[in-house]
Amino acid sequence: MNPFKFLMAAPDATQKVPQEKIAATYKWRQAGVLFSAVVGYIGYYIIRLIFTTEQNDIMKAYHFTTADIGLVLACFGVGYGISKLFMGALSDKSNPRYYLAAGLMGSAILNLFLGSTRNLYVMMFLMILISVTQGMGAPAAQKLIQLWWGKKWRGTVYAVWSSAHNAGAFACVAIVEFSILMFSHSIAAIFYTASAVSAIIAILGADRPATVGLPSIAEYTGEVTVLKDGETVEGDTTQQSIWFVFRHYILNNKIVWAITLTSMSLYLVRYGVMSWIPSYLHQFKGFDASWAKWLVGIFELAAVPGVIILGAVSDFLKGKRALVCIVSVLALIGCLTVYFIATNHTVIVVALILMSTLIYAPLTLVGLMVNEAVPNFAVGSSTGFMGFFQYLVGEVAATALIGILVAHFGWTASNTVLYSAAGLAFVLLILIMIWQKQALNKAKRDK
Repeated sequence: MNPFKFLMAAPDATQKVPQEKIAATYKWRQAGVLFSAVVGYIGYYIIRLIFTTEQNDIMKAYHFTTADIGLVLACFGVGYGISKLFMGALSDKSNPRYYLAAGLMGSAILNLFLGSTRNLYVMMFLMILISVTQGMGAPAAQKLIQLWWGKKWRGTVYAVWSSAHNAGAFACVAIVEFSILMFSHSIAAIFYTASAVSAIIAILGADRPATVGLPSIAEYTGEVTVLKDGETVEGDTTQQSIWFVFRHYILNNKIVWAITLTSMSLYLVRYGVMSWIPSYLHQFKGFDASWAKWLVGIFELAAVPGVIILGAVSDFLKGKRALVCIVSVLALIGCLTVYFIATNHTVIVVALILMSTLIYAPLTLVGLMVNEAVPNFAVGSSTGFMGFFQYLVGEVAATALIGILVAHFGWTASNTVLYSAAGLAFVLLILIMIWQKQALNKAKRDK
């Protein structure tokens, strides 16, 4: 008997929803799918950010250096990048409902062990294991959105789901503070509390339209996916092998490559700012350590309204998501400059809050863009491929590299890295916008 059979893709329902009830059924099913995807991914982030938010206390209690913290965080980045590549491809052949829940439950269990050790190398190993289970979350959630919504509303819906990243980070900080209050600053208790909350969330989930008797989103909306060369593709499933799908629709797609490298650059900026807020603001800008820790959660939560608004703007502009990203990255470069040179604490906090939207909005939209550049049966693969570069290069550079640079040359060394990454993202977004327009024009000519 296969113990992982429950993770396999569910078959289509034999009984179809009557034609007159399809629209109403789609609406309430979509509400349930969005709720489960958002709340489920909040659980993933509660687990993921415990170590980041507690970095100052861990350094003090365990006598770790910034380089030690960077190594542990980098282990997650390396493991998560590799995990997303394989787990993303596997999610295309799996039941997204149970796939999402299984990854979260595994993360919660492993997190218990992370809170039970003071050994640096054991922590590094556990971070790698946690990264594997964490790699199951985003591909499953993004696949659900691609399967349940047409392009007209997808930017808004995807932005709402993406806000789970930020809400999860804030929830993580809140749970940390609750644990400190209840368990007298026990670091182990903080990990245990986060695991308990995440395990409860893991019971939520959803599936694809055909499994509940509904037509696919392509049939329902009449939309098709346009690839790099103007080719159009329909369907939510395929009999083609994982390797064929990955090679044909991912590796040979220049738009997927450009979007992936853009996301990698933005991830470097994201983690280069967010991961080091507690240390940077406390050590270099003179902030109170407790206030600097709370700013991690504020940075994340502040992005939610802006990300949703800009996602809706991309829908209003009829899917011109690259244009919204270009404007956001230009404004981001300006805010980075203020964040680096300002000495007034209020100005720094305002710049940080603005940056949260200007980082997460383009990150959200490029995540959607890479899914829209492939067929629905390759969404998990595209998410995993992008995640491989986001974390293996982007987060590792932002944690291990910046940690080492700061230890040797001070915080100014990290500024150059972040400026370079933002500049590369800007150039790539211009190329993406040009290539997407060319592909759409070719598809129109071929009709």
